[in-house]
Amino acid sequence: MPKFSYVFGLLVVISVLLAACAPSGAPITVEVTRIVEVAGEAPTPVPPPVAGGERLQTVLDRGKVICGVHGSFQGFGFVDSAGAWSGFDVDFCRAWAAALFNDAEAVEFRGLSAQARFTAVQSGEVDVLSRNSTWTWTRDTELGLTFGPVTFYDGQAIMVKKEIVSDPTAGLDALEGANVCVQSGTTTELNLADQFRAANVGYTPVVFEDQTAAFQAYDEGRCDAITSDRSQLATQGQAVLANFADHVILDLVMSKEPLAPAVAQGDDKWADAVHWVVYGMIQAEELGITSANVDSFLSSQDPVVRRLLGVEGELGSKLGLSNDFVYRVIKLVGNYGEVYEKNLGPFNLARGQNALWTDGGLMYAPPFR
Repeated sequence: MPKFSYVFGLLVVISVLLAACAPSGAPITVEVTRIVEVAGEAPTPVPPPVAGGERLQTVLDRGKVICGVHGSFQGFGFVDSAGAWSGFDVDFCRAWAAALFNDAEAVEFRGLSAQARFTAVQSGEVDVLSRNSTWTWTRDTELGLTFGPVTFYDGQAIMVKKEIVSDPTAGLDALEGANVCVQSGTTTELNLADQFRAANVGYTPVVFEDQTAAFQAYDEGRCDAITSDRSQLATQGQAVLANFADHVILDLVMSKEPLAPAVAQGDDKWADAVHWVVYGMIQAEELGITSANVDSFLSSQDPVVRRLLGVEGELGSKLGLSNDFVYRVIKLVGNYGEVYEKNLGPFNLARGQNALWTDGGLMYAPPFR
């Protein structure tokens, strides 16, 4: 039998208590088990949903974090032909693993589509989602999600071929009648419609379920322009397009896109652990603590540093973690700035709003005390 990855199927067992055997309105019990077959491995059942308040202990008992990520988004979440994962969002998964297990590789990555990502959190298929997802009112209140700290402040933009629009300061009116590639199931698709409607500019959306397919269609000339978060236009544009220099990203910012990790609502202990690992990475950068010099800070007499690294105090134990959980993260993964430069520096993606608050950005951690 050929060895390749595919979804083996859905086994649905429905038990119905018939009216003749039970009172009217008796419940219908539905049990769903999904089995995923991976190349060369035995089928692995998707973890069942975890009752509120138990996720952290479940993860600790399992010995690894199951993290939902992208898979084809270079710079943020990408898996190569050898199965190696890399990216900005991917490294936050490793940070949570480092905090819990002192092992940055104690992670199982689940590549998720834009359409499946939130369902994966709701169903318990993943412990945490780290997949360039915008924190919105609807997603926060109606989808049963709790968002963590914003890890990347972004904004939607439009990229267009220079032969159509060469001036980066041009407005939407320069795209009257254009075909615009956009990914479905995203805030990007909704923002595109809102902005063109508000500007009273006609356009034709060309919709794709996969962003890589959208970029390829744009590169082939099937669209005049493509829209996505500015970070994605810059990174994917350089990775996918035949000649990135032939295109221009307009200065126009069409939306606010605060990208943040998400967990299921109703489990504050797990959410707190996810939150404070991110905050620890931001605070470490502010204090100048890096993966290279963190050991030298263990002898620091600064009480802020000592609490952060777990040299004194019981902050970690209050989360259900080791007191040195931030030390583990910085030693094995790095601070926020290191993760940013490692993954996004090669694409010349300026820090901008993602700089520390001390450098004019928005990155700011609450006090560790």
